[in-house]
Amino acid sequence: MQVFFFEAFAEEDAALRHFCQGRFTADYSWCSIQEWGSSQRPPAPIISIRTQSAIPDAWAAHLQGILSRSTGYDHLLHYQKAHKPCPALAYLPLYCHRAVAEQAFCLCMALLRKLPKQIRQFKQFQRDNLSGMEIQGKNLLVLGVGNIGSEIVNIGRGLGMQVRGVDPLQKCPGLEYGSFEENAAWADIVMLAMNLNETNQAYFNQEKINMLKPGAMLINVARGEFTPLDVMAEAINNGQLGALGLDVYEDETSLGPALRSETTLSLNTHLQALMKSEQVIMTPHNAFNTIEAVQRKAEQSVQQIEAFLKNGRFIWQLP
Repeated sequence: MQVFFFEAFAEEDAALRHFCQGRFTADYSWCSIQEWGSSQRPPAPIISIRTQSAIPDAWAAHLQGILSRSTGYDHLLHYQKAHKPCPALAYLPLYCHRAVAEQAFCLCMALLRKLPKQIRQFKQFQRDNLSGMEIQGKNLLVLGVGNIGSEIVNIGRGLGMQVRGVDPLQKCPGLEYGSFEENAAWADIVMLAMNLNETNQAYFNQEKINMLKPGAMLINVARGEFTPLDVMAEAINNGQLGALGLDVYEDETSLGPALRSETTLSLNTHLQALMKSEQVIMTPHNAFNTIEAVQRKAEQSVQQIEAFLKNGRFIWQLP
C-alpha cells in the first residue's frame, strides 16, 4: 500500500476512491490516527490527514510524505518543528474558499434571525421573542483577507453590508483596511478567516472582546485557537457578545474523538455552556463540506500524491 487516508468521512471517502482508482494503492479510514489505534509504524509511507490527527513521534522515521487535506497548515508546522529530519509536508490551499465563506454567512444569518429558536417554537407556532435582524447595512469586519476572506468580503458587499478588512497584505481591491483596534467598536459582525501562527494564538482575549461593540456577533471559520472557549462563554454570559458562530475549536484532536465517543462528562465545561446557549451555533468543522468542494478536495489530493510519487515533490508544499 502506498497511501493511507485518515479522517475520510463518507462523502470524501467515496470521492477519494473514485479519483484514486488505478493511480496508486490506498486504504481509507474515518478515524483520526489516535482513534485508529496505536502502532509503531504508519500503515503506509505516505499518509493523508485533516486537522484532528496527532501523528505519533515513532512514525517520523518511516514516513516519506504527509498530506493534510486542509487549507490551514499550522498543525504541520508544529510537526515540522518537532521532527528533524521531517517527511515532505503538503496541504490544499485552493479547494474550499467559497464553501467556507458561505458557511460563515450561513452561521451569521441563522443567528441574526434566531433560527434555532424559530425551529424550536414551530411546535407551538409561536412567534414571541423571535424578531431577528436584517443583514443589509450591517458593519462587517473581516480578519484575514486571503482566499477565504476575499470571498467573505465579496459576499458581504453583495448583501449590502459595509465591509472593512484587517490584514497586513492589502490585496482586496477597493476594501478599506485598518487595525482591529481601529475598527472593533464599529463592527456589528466580525468574521475570522486568518491563518494561525505563533503570534496570534488566543487572539480574542478578554481585552479584545471588551473593544467590541456591546452585543456584536463573532463568527470563526478559521482556527479554534483564535477563540478560547472560556473567553467566549464569559462574553456570551455577560452580553458583551450578542451571538457566536463557531465551526472550529481549540484542541480538536481531543474534542472530536470525545464527542464521537459520547464521553460528554470529559468535555470542557465552557463548551458545554456554549452548547446550551440560544445565542450560539456550533458546527463540526464542516465549513469546507460542500459537494463541489469535496470533489475538488479529492481530485487535488490525488494530484498531490501522484506528483509526489512521480517527482518526490508535492505540488503545494508548505510555504
